[in-house]
Amino acid sequence: MKARLGALAATAASIPIILFGLVLVTFFIGRVVPIDPVLAVVGDRAPADVVARARLELGLDQPLYAQFWRYLTDILTGNLGRSVMTSNPVWEDIARYFPATFELATLAIIVAAILGIGLGVLAATRQGSWVDQVVRVFCLAGHSLPVFVLALVSLLVFYAWLGWLPGPGRQGIVFQDMVETRTGLMTLDAALAGDWPAFQDAVAHLIQPAGVLSFFSLAYIARMTRAFMLAELRSEYVTTARAKGLSWPRIVWRHAFRNTLVPLVTVIFLTYAGLLEGAVLTETIFAWPGLGQYLTVSLLNADMNAVLGATLVVGLIYVVLNLLADLLYRLLDPRTR
Repeated sequence: MKARLGALAATAASIPIILFGLVLVTFFIGRVVPIDPVLAVVGDRAPADVVARARLELGLDQPLYAQFWRYLTDILTGNLGRSVMTSNPVWEDIARYFPATFELATLAIIVAAILGIGLGVLAATRQGSWVDQVVRVFCLAGHSLPVFVLALVSLLVFYAWLGWLPGPGRQGIVFQDMVETRTGLMTLDAALAGDWPAFQDAVAHLIQPAGVLSFFSLAYIARMTRAFMLAELRSEYVTTARAKGLSWPRIVWRHAFRNTLVPLVTVIFLTYAGLLEGAVLTETIFAWPGLGQYLTVSLLNADMNAVLGATLVVGLIYVVLNLLADLLYRLLDPRTR
């Protein structure tokens, strides 16, 4: 128990160091990129005195270490600067855009984890069969097919041709601004308000982008699950269990699969972190107002405060999910107890 608590304490102690490194990296990115933050604020045609005054107000006339200290203290107080593009504080923009990405990514990872694990176990238990070959081809397609191709085909088939699902956007025009925003999650807000037509509309708009994201994620999860399961099914304890007469489903799920949970947790959490950073192409094609779209538009408009603020949030997401994966790893693996 003491060793376990010590390991957890060491992991927790490393978080401030990682976050400090993240802040340091984003600071130097903001200074290295060939974009003058002053000109981004005042414009290319601003008079020289206006540029000089803005540079003084932003503290860019000070030494680099003084600029970093100001940047660090601003972040610690929750000040990520003001977006040039929206004229709002960056943290307000992120708070408005992130729930859309969270809603989309969470649904996608749930579907991907359930189907990916199921397909991976199925392929591993039928190695070399036609089922295994189909799953492997499916996983290959998930890694090879460009995301924008699948997204455009999905819109063409299910929206334009068949008319089964709504088009781009997060909600239909009829339901825009009809539901009070409480959490920022469109489906949850509609459910809390008891507006079930709006809830159905929000779910319908989620299906296509979440389906595209889950396809690529479940292909990766299925491939990793298959590899982990094959390694376990070749182990000596499986041979011993079969010799003792244990049923095959019990061997697969109660013994082999339980041992794959430890590496699978890391795979799923890292995949989820990748989705939470914002799927740029998916959000752009489906006009989904998420963090990825916000980050892309900010970068194209040279809005460095927004870019660096969103980058910090993405880095924080990775740190938190890595910590959670590490905690679950220690709970699931008896060797760490």
